Amino acid sequence: MSAPSSRLTRALALIAPGTEVRDGLDRIVHGRTGALVTLGNNARLQSLATGGFAIDVEFTGTALRELAKMDGAIILNDALDRIMFAGVHLMPDAAVVTTETGTRHRTADRVSRQTGIPTVTVSASMSTISLFVDEQRWVVQRPEQLLARANQALATLVRYSDGLTEATARLSAAEVQDAATVRDIALVAQRLEMVRRLRLEVTGYAVELGTEGRLVRLQLQELVSGLDDLLAHLQRDYAGDSTAPQLARLGTLDTDDLAHPGLIAQGCGLGDDLSRRLSPRGHRQLAQIGRLSPAVADSLVAHFGTLQGLFGATTTDLLAVDGVDYSIARTVREGLVRLAESAYAERLD
Repeated sequence: MSAPSSRLTRALALIAPGTEVRDGLDRIVHGRTGALVTLGNNARLQSLATGGFAIDVEFTGTALRELAKMDGAIILNDALDRIMFAGVHLMPDAAVVTTETGTRHRTADRVSRQTGIPTVTVSASMSTISLFVDEQRWVVQRPEQLLARANQALATLVRYSDGLTEATARLSAAEVQDAATVRDIALVAQRLEMVRRLRLEVTGYAVELGTEGRLVRLQLQELVSGLDDLLAHLQRDYAGDSTAPQLARLGTLDTDDLAHPGLIAQGCGLGDDLSRRLSPRGHRQLAQIGRLSPAVADSLVAHFGTLQGLFGATTTDLLAVDGVDYSIARTVREGLVRLAESAYAERLD
């Protein structure tokens, strides 16, 4: 299941479990009646509307359920806190292309395309809720179905996160020994992109789950914590290279292509020579040292130029950097030693 677009995500949040609108839609489903509801109102929509009743009353789930018993569409205001019209006959342009077959769904699709307003239908025969937005139809899943999908995706995300941790550790070991290659970067980039895609998918499930997705959001937040920083540090670490990695480009690769390090390296602009050596500047390694401010870390990288330059720096060399005192110099030296020891241990494993 692919992740929804940004507009679709916002529309799904409007009808997620826990919202008053979803309560009303669920009541309609349980009552086995159909409905067509527009999640907003504008001049274009009014030009398509005829008949019905202008009621302008406060929105409640029970009111939506009762009004759905009448024929015709229900029009809500943009804030979704008032029901503006009920029993409306919507007449969209028949020339608007749609692949829908049922009268209600065909009308909803065309109305959404013409007006830009998300439109919801409830099928009386199928007992399903469908959302029409961005020229597509999204069938709203029941919470138990979404939870099953979300938990499966989270389990996969755990495995990918573990793989990313291992690839990052191997990269660190190679960097400490000044032996990092394009292949090492490509393997980390591969894991990062796989995690990013699953992150989007799980985020989509969490949005659809609404208040019932709290645990999913907490688990997701824990699993992806620090990933954005890792991506930023990687790009800064190799920004001085003639072919700095552009990891954001990997979003255009097919899933099958992510299995090939060579395609990944080319995709993020590192060329096709996987054995080519790269020299990190040291941003990622310094970020792992506690009690070291980003400003001081940037000054250290600017002064020494490379990670190897940092490893070779004496306490006196460190003190020559603006903002570095004896306490900071000691912290940096001890931190780099720990990182080196950890990296060598990783190499031995």
